[in-house]
Amino acid sequence: MRILYIEDNDELRASIASLMENEHRTIFACASAEEAWLLEKSQKFDMVMADISLPGISGVDFVKKLLEEDSQRNIILCSGYDLGHYPKQWGPNVYTLLKPFEIEELDEVLEKIEAGILKQDAV
Repeated sequence: MRILYIEDNDELRASIASLMENEHRTIFACASAEEAWLLEKSQKFDMVMADISLPGISGVDFVKKLLEEDSQRNIILCSGYDLGHYPKQWGPNVYTLLKPFEIEELDEVLEKIEAGILKQDAV
């Protein structure tokens, strides 16, 4: 699974990207939505994980733009604030993680997404 990860905190970005990566996951980490947009336009990603509070274009605006193009995109939004069920209104494959989150919480969501991708590929 190819994951585009957007987080402006350098230390957090490096540690979470490292924790997510395994033999089935390749992580492309960016510090801004603008940088991520360039990657998004040139490559295919199975999932996008974004902090909602980014300098410049926010993670929310970035994700909304992606969902306008494909409402089935797999998205994880990370926030220091509880977003409740609001992001679920954007699409069926939009998940949220409340910072600070445990790696087990992240793994649980990633495994759900991976299972959905495998199910789609089998059809």
